Amino acid sequence: MLTANKLMPQGRGLAPVLVKRAATIELDWDVRQKSRFDTTDSQGRRIGVFLPRGTAVRGGDILVVEDGSLVRVIAAPQTVLRITHCTAHGTPFDLVRAAYHLGNRHVPIELQPDHLKIEPDHVLADMLRAMHLIVNEVQESFEPEGGAYGGHVTNDGHSHHHHGHAHGGGHDHEHAHDHDHDHDHDHDHDHDHDHDHDHDHDHDHDHDHDHEHGKAQGGHVHGPGCGHDHSH
Repeated sequence: MLTANKLMPQGRGLAPVLVKRAATIELDWDVRQKSRFDTTDSQGRRIGVFLPRGTAVRGGDILVVEDGSLVRVIAAPQTVLRITHCTAHGTPFDLVRAAYHLGNRHVPIELQPDHLKIEPDHVLADMLRAMHLIVNEVQESFEPEGGAYGGHVTNDGHSHHHHGHAHGGGHDHEHAHDHDHDHDHDHDHDHDHDHDHDHDHDHDHDHDHDHEHGKAQGGHVHGPGCGHDHSH
């Protein structure tokens, strides 16, 4: 069995004549969302696909086989729910609301200007109809939005998913910087507090010292035989 471990999104960088001559494979979304699977191309060759984890294969993508040959991916028709708004009583904004509620349920959605597509689900279908949307079961290709379902891998081996991870790392870096700033502020505050406390303490000590010194002088001048009454 041959293997393919490189993906060229939409055949970018290839001459159109090469894409046209390439063998094909027709796959539904259930297979294309996997990064590793076995398939048979239009020439009858058995191919094992091994792509980076999280990679989704889209219709129009090109797989590069280990022998240098190319295989073009076709998104196979499958059963999906096609969602449209009621032209008589609704507006296109109804589709925006539907996409919002479906997104809250983490449902893979294909977004089009005038309709949505999701995989069959009778509970969701009833919810959408209750929102006065039209829901029909059809046989069409399914290309849900990316993001949570992985991204294409570019020719240099980097994927959109990894790029998002790098962005998150930048956010953590800024957070750590703010933490250090707060730490310095607390340190200055403690230093000022300790300084004032020590100063007050020294002042009281000096006062007590002077008072005792005065008593000593008084005891020396007013000694025995001075004529003063010391009983007081």
